[in-house]
Amino acid sequence: MAGLPKYLGFGAMLTLAAVPALAQVNALPTITSPQNTAPVLPGQEAAGAAAAPAPAAGPASAAVPGGPPAQDQPVTFTAEEVEYDQNRAVVIARGHVEAWQGNRVLRADEFTYDRNTGVATARGNVQLIEADGQVIFAESVELRNEFKDGVLEGLRGLLAQNGRVAAAGARRTGGNFFDLSRVVYSACEPCQTDPLAPPIWQLRARTATLDQSAQQARYRDATVEFGGIPLFWSPYLQHPTGSAPRQSGFLSPTLGITGYLGGFVETPYYWAIDESQDLLLRPLIATNNLPNLGLEYRRRFNFGEVAAEGSLGYLNGRENTPEGAAGHIFSRGRFNLDENWRAGFNYNWATSEDYLRIYRYGARRLLNQDAYAEGFWGTDAYARIDGRAYQGLRSTDNNSQIPYVLPNIYADWRSQPDPLGGTFTLDTWNFAVFRDQGTSTQRGATRIGYDLPMYDGSGGVWTVRAQSDLAAYAYTDLAGAPNYSTSADDGTLGTANIRAALDWRMPFVRSAGEYGHQVIEPRVQFVGGPLTGSQSSVPNEDSIDLEFTDANLFNLNRFAGRDRQEGGTRVDYAMRGAWYFPNGGMLEGLAGASYRVQNDGGPFYTNSGLENRASDYVGRARLMPVTWLEFLGRGRFAQDNGAVQFLDLSSTVSLGSGTSLTGGYLFTPAMPYLTPYQERNEVAVGFNQRIGHWRFGAFARYDIELNRPVVVTASAAYEDECFLFEARFLKRFAEDPSTNNLYPASTVLLFRVGLKTVGDVGFRAI
Repeated sequence: MAGLPKYLGFGAMLTLAAVPALAQVNALPTITSPQNTAPVLPGQEAAGAAAAPAPAAGPASAAVPGGPPAQDQPVTFTAEEVEYDQNRAVVIARGHVEAWQGNRVLRADEFTYDRNTGVATARGNVQLIEADGQVIFAESVELRNEFKDGVLEGLRGLLAQNGRVAAAGARRTGGNFFDLSRVVYSACEPCQTDPLAPPIWQLRARTATLDQSAQQARYRDATVEFGGIPLFWSPYLQHPTGSAPRQSGFLSPTLGITGYLGGFVETPYYWAIDESQDLLLRPLIATNNLPNLGLEYRRRFNFGEVAAEGSLGYLNGRENTPEGAAGHIFSRGRFNLDENWRAGFNYNWATSEDYLRIYRYGARRLLNQDAYAEGFWGTDAYARIDGRAYQGLRSTDNNSQIPYVLPNIYADWRSQPDPLGGTFTLDTWNFAVFRDQGTSTQRGATRIGYDLPMYDGSGGVWTVRAQSDLAAYAYTDLAGAPNYSTSADDGTLGTANIRAALDWRMPFVRSAGEYGHQVIEPRVQFVGGPLTGSQSSVPNEDSIDLEFTDANLFNLNRFAGRDRQEGGTRVDYAMRGAWYFPNGGMLEGLAGASYRVQNDGGPFYTNSGLENRASDYVGRARLMPVTWLEFLGRGRFAQDNGAVQFLDLSSTVSLGSGTSLTGGYLFTPAMPYLTPYQERNEVAVGFNQRIGHWRFGAFARYDIELNRPVVVTASAAYEDECFLFEARFLKRFAEDPSTNNLYPASTVLLFRVGLKTVGDVGFRAI
């Protein structure tokens, strides 16, 4: 909301001092005329004339004889003519009068100060300019009582953030309050072709009070007009002005109608508890359900912050939802302990996924709770210790099989380059995982690594790598989830593995003249180490997810975690080529694979792409013929017949006119660690367009395998300097595995109307 002029400031500015006046010429910026800055009252012309130009060289300048002492800085003024009536003790200045104290400025055609009564009067094109740039125009102004009280006629205000206010009259009292009559306020620019036309919206009130100390505007008998047509009336409205401090009060409501809730209204109340904390209450009343109360709390400390949101409500059992009391809490905290260490927590809990979806608290399948402490030592070292627990929200989730972890300890360190240019790395990852049903595991693991890059005279890059893993386990019920081992149940064991590699790549670069330059880079890596076998007797907590792509082709261990170790002797190879165009475009691609010497499947599952001696082929391609057009593809293909095992394609068109188009295709095989066990075969398209103040967007994803959409969205919005209108549509086609029906609240229709500097109102349908 636009800030309001600090009327106490211009009152002090007019305090005339008995000190020598300073003549200044052309020292003040030009002020836009009131005709171009104020909202227009229908049937009434904009008041005021054009801003006076800077005075000509050599104007009269003076101080008021016998004036009171200045409170802060002396008042200086310039004018074309200055006269002093000693008999009446009246000073009169005429012609392009400019008076200022510090950064506060008064401009007028005529300025009069009565020393006996203490009344100051300014007439004709009066401009009151504050230090922050806020401007008040008036036909005349009269100030008294040490300028704490005053009357203005024909007020027009150019405020911060493009706010504009107009009033037939105004009265200032107590130095902080302005009472206005017949008030119009808007943040809209006047129409360039028809300045007298009503703006997109304006707020019209019988009376208003501007509270400078609290920086609030309060209207009585207020009407909101769109295009000059009254659409909304309220006996009382209030909004902050400028950089007003936080203040308690009701916020703009959200109205709506949904299939589950019926008609509803949500009217938030904001409580500014103190300078460091606040609370937002969000009561929601619906026709088809009991009331719901949402809360959001925030607090900042000198050493950290906490934030929490929660709710308490009820589900009536419709649409296959559980019946009974429901609620949720999402919270977090972070605290700086010293220059290296910080601690924090995350606590998230909900009664069900359906509840979160219905009340739009976010659709989450899994919630986490943790408490942690972590340390940072530049970019060389990091440490973290935490405890974790999880909650599955779907009816098919078995929370007794979902683990909790206490403790989880991780630390890593990277050395500075040694005399040869190599670097050492060291990390340790230790945890204890517990399940009510399934495998419980305690593990201590350490990894040591070393990398040494070297360069030969031909431009080749040689890198020597070594990596060693040590781990010790204690476990129970290995035959349970998620391991389902048939070789062991309870026990302890230790594992060790070492890998060494020699990596070589040779970039060949040639000029293509006016067509840019080209790069061809073969790369080969030899890796050696002992065989590891299937490792079925080792608990697997962190290496279940494996995705073989071009991104991890040259990793020494292609498992993300430590519970599965890749061993044996192998060679990794790839060819990369690139063509860089002078216009900023490019053509780049890579293709590669891996070959294992020993006929040992290791710990890789079927369809991973690494279960055979000869791996699947992986590759990527990127084509950008011009900077506004891009095609990107990544894939994995069967070694024996080239069949597609994984494919991720995307394309983007970004036109300078504000148009963008996206398209994509995704295919992934069925993953044995996912439920349900099925492949993904999806296409996606997207569109965004900006036309003037309008923007449009749409997106859709379709599952070819299931022959149904996955999600569809569409949006349209209009936004200018003062007004916002937005409409959004979203429909998800995900099915609840327990019912094979769409989730409740799977469809969302949202409308939002915003009056900038005042507030917005939303409407939501589900």
